[in-house]
Amino acid sequence: MDDLPQPEEPANLKFLRRLVTTLTAVMIVGVIVIIALLVTALRDTGPALPDQITLPGGATATAFTQGAGWYAIVTADDRILIYNRTTGAMMQEITVDAGD
Repeated sequence: MDDLPQPEEPANLKFLRRLVTTLTAVMIVGVIVIIALLVTALRDTGPALPDQITLPGGATATAFTQGAGWYAIVTADDRILIYNRTTGAMMQEITVDAGD
């Protein structure tokens, strides 16, 4: 019984097996690349924040945002205080009309 020849695979079945193996390898490499990119992107410390901000008149900060050369603080009394990032000097004060 051991003398029987093994049946040969059809050519399209060989091609399909190679294709599935190749696609599996490409998918594994792709997942590894995506994980590496996420780790690299999430390792970034982000923008530098000022160490200390002195608000005028005992104002209380409720929000903070920043741009290229400035940062802004929204206060509880509906004001936006815009400061120079380099010098820390207040550049502008905007009063927000809540419309109440």
